[in-house]
Amino acid sequence: MFNRFLAASADGFVAPSPAQLRIDILAGLTVALALVPEAVAFAFVAGVHPLVGLYAAFIVGLITATIGGRPGMISGATGALAVVMVSLVAQHGVEYLFATVVLMGIIQIIVGIMRWGKFIRMVPHPVMLGFVNGLAIVIFLAQLNQFQVPGSSHGGGHGVASGEWMTGMPLYLMLLLTIITMCIIHFGGKYIKFVPAPLLAIGTVSVAVIALGLDVPRVGDLASIKGGLPQFHIPMVPFTLETLQIILPYAVILAAIGLIESLLTLNLVAEITETKGGASQESIAQGLANLVTGFFGGMGGCAMIGQSMINVKSGGRTRWSGISAAIFLLIFILFASQWIEMIPLAALVGVMFMVVIGTFAWRSIQIMMRIPRADAFVIVLVTVVTVATDLATAVVVGVIVSALVYAWNASTRMHANTPGYHEGDKEKIYKLEGPLFFGSIESFMALFDPKEDPETVIIDFAGSRVVDHSGLQAIEALAAKYEANGTKLKLRHLSNDCKTLLKKAGQLVEPAEDDPEYAVATDYDLQTGRLDAGH
Repeated sequence: MFNRFLAASADGFVAPSPAQLRIDILAGLTVALALVPEAVAFAFVAGVHPLVGLYAAFIVGLITATIGGRPGMISGATGALAVVMVSLVAQHGVEYLFATVVLMGIIQIIVGIMRWGKFIRMVPHPVMLGFVNGLAIVIFLAQLNQFQVPGSSHGGGHGVASGEWMTGMPLYLMLLLTIITMCIIHFGGKYIKFVPAPLLAIGTVSVAVIALGLDVPRVGDLASIKGGLPQFHIPMVPFTLETLQIILPYAVILAAIGLIESLLTLNLVAEITETKGGASQESIAQGLANLVTGFFGGMGGCAMIGQSMINVKSGGRTRWSGISAAIFLLIFILFASQWIEMIPLAALVGVMFMVVIGTFAWRSIQIMMRIPRADAFVIVLVTVVTVATDLATAVVVGVIVSALVYAWNASTRMHANTPGYHEGDKEKIYKLEGPLFFGSIESFMALFDPKEDPETVIIDFAGSRVVDHSGLQAIEALAAKYEANGTKLKLRHLSNDCKTLLKKAGQLVEPAEDDPEYAVATDYDLQTGRLDAGH
């Protein structure tokens, strides 16, 4: 497992062309500039020092960019995790947060080793659309905090923080600069190719604001980002069972949220770039990144869909874009804080607003009336739950609702036909169609009439699949009814696993060609370019 993990990671370091390398480095610079206010804001949400968020963005971003499952994807401190951390920090302090992040990383590594990341494929497309739309709205709402008067509360997470809002000229100037930034990104990207449009917009607006001496909110108004190198630090918590009882629930929740957001972002980026990513490799990379971050004073993190979109839209395609973003962020912290703090927040807000426009699945609105109503409901439900709670909850709710809808629809598809049967014949064949599982048992049992059927009954499962133990129990119950009426029952085309599990009906199985064994794709191997399969 680890040999293939390392080989796949090394495979992502195939030297890009000089032109692509230049694009990757510039894309990384753009991402790093946008990362600063995001990391600071999420640190405030979690109730920790801004450097705790910045260090997390650097370490998590560097490690996942180096060995992650999707080259070009950006990870760092996120609001989805910060809103969970705030209660832990408030009740027990930041040292318990560091210990929790370490345990969170261990859990994610275990998930990756066990290859459980493959289950992300169980997320239906309507859930994915709702996730993308909800996250776009979350990113939009988070940017509204920057329209508050500098010095007011910078909380928020998934909504608008309370505080004093801008009015008059400061508000108009902030809006104007934001719109100018968005226009430069939209139009500049069409005509200027040597530099990413978001970087061009940030640079142009920043130079104009500094040259004109405009009094507008800047990055430095959030907090000072100046600091030193992250220092190795063992979390100062008692190594007792009581400590484990405190941090374990938080670690499990954070690990789940982090992996769900990371793997969904991986799928989204892979879809946009028309490439494949390794779910298990990404899980291990996220876990290792958080494990290291916890020992270096970081708040932990996961994939950032907003920053990933900035990177992809800026042309970043290889690992060097994510690595350069992390390195630039560290340079900002160590040497260039005074310059980065001069960047107007309006420029970064404009960049994120363009990310919102590019992230929201506008076609989901167009197709809403053409898709099944259940799918449309799931899209809206996941969007609302994402905004109201968190991404993990929204995805779980969406998957459960989709599964229930599927189960209900499948339960109504069980039917049978009796080709060539006439009244008085001594043999009757039931050709089943549809899955046999807990939801379709009632329909299955209603198909048969043991009291009126002839002396020999054959049930052909060629067009049906026995899905669960409830289906097996239904077959045994039906066999018992036919046996009680003296009817000879034969079962055809049952799969080997059903034959093994059936007890009473097992000896009634008629020799016939078995169902084929179906392989289920589990993971994409970045080294070989093949899909691993399990049965």
